[in-house]
Amino acid sequence: MKKMKEPEGRKKGEILDLLPESQQSELNIILQELSFTKNFRSATAEEWYIFIPGYTDTRTGGAAGKAFLHYNLMGNRDIMMNTTILIENEELCTQPRGQMVYAICEEIVNRLAGYADTLLSVHAGINSYDAVYKQPE
Repeated sequence: MKKMKEPEGRKKGEILDLLPESQQSELNIILQELSFTKNFRSATAEEWYIFIPGYTDTRTGGAAGKAFLHYNLMGNRDIMMNTTILIENEELCTQPRGQMVYAICEEIVNRLAGYADTLLSVHAGINSYDAVYKQPE
């Protein structure tokens, strides 16, 4: 395998901001005003409506997304959250918004699942992805 060379002017391991500056300012506003409403709760699951400022469900005009959290209890010490996020806005489901969707979903996981180990599945058109959030042991 050929090793990639660091780009000119960049330090090894430097963190790069992947969002254009125009999207970064929009993301800051979204993260400050992001809100949720719990729609359903049972002993093993929760359903949340996600309100993303500036975005609505394209079809109904309601919440821009939903989050489903399922508690997978394994014994009495280990808890794994299975989290599914559905984005219902067509603009957020297009290619140029991929990094924006990733940042928004990461914030949703931080707020709703906290520090729990989480299996995440995001359904957002072409921006769909799966991730695992696990605390070091």
